Amino acid sequence: MLEKIFEISPSFFWAGITLLFGILVAKLFEKICQRFLERIRLNSVLKRIGLKEGFEKIGISLDAQKFFSEIVQWFFIILFLMVSFEILGLSKFSDFLEKVILYFQNIFISILIFIFASYLIDFSQKVFVGSLEREKITYSRTFGKGFSLSIWVLSTLAILYQLKIVPELILAIFVGVILIIVLVVGISFGLAGKGVAEKFLKEIEEKLK
Repeated sequence: MLEKIFEISPSFFWAGITLLFGILVAKLFEKICQRFLERIRLNSVLKRIGLKEGFEKIGISLDAQKFFSEIVQWFFIILFLMVSFEILGLSKFSDFLEKVILYFQNIFISILIFIFASYLIDFSQKVFVGSLEREKITYSRTFGKGFSLSIWVLSTLAILYQLKIVPELILAIFVGVILIIVLVVGISFGLAGKGVAEKFLKEIEEKLK
């Protein structure tokens, strides 16, 4: 028994060292991710677009910066845990964790989609909807909310598709929603945006003269 213990003890030693090093690396990348998200002020953007307030109404305190940073941390912990199992010769556990690691790429893409959608909504509210209000177009705030809702719907469907949650159904819904949005926007601009479009074209014509 002692001989067997001495035979496998180096494997346990190196597996433990690998896992400990992995935890340190995970903590480091968590802090890097946290600082990056703080610099781009993700929580502030979510607060401006009303998403943080919406979660608070249902009793959920949304801290996207901390949540995404912890996902990055767990990615590295699982990665080094997989290597530790490989050192110990536990190939079945290692293979399972490898599948988990491969799934993380879908999670990271989903996070990027979420961040991009948040900044796109914030930008559109500042620029596009603000321009409509300066032109004194009726229901510009309603239009802005509808535009934001459209982005959220599309981004949510894209995230669900990336996470492999009924991908065929999500893809069909995604295409249908895009067609509806294009149709609604086309009709809206055709009816309500005629005056603005005419004014815009006149300004371009005067500049060309």
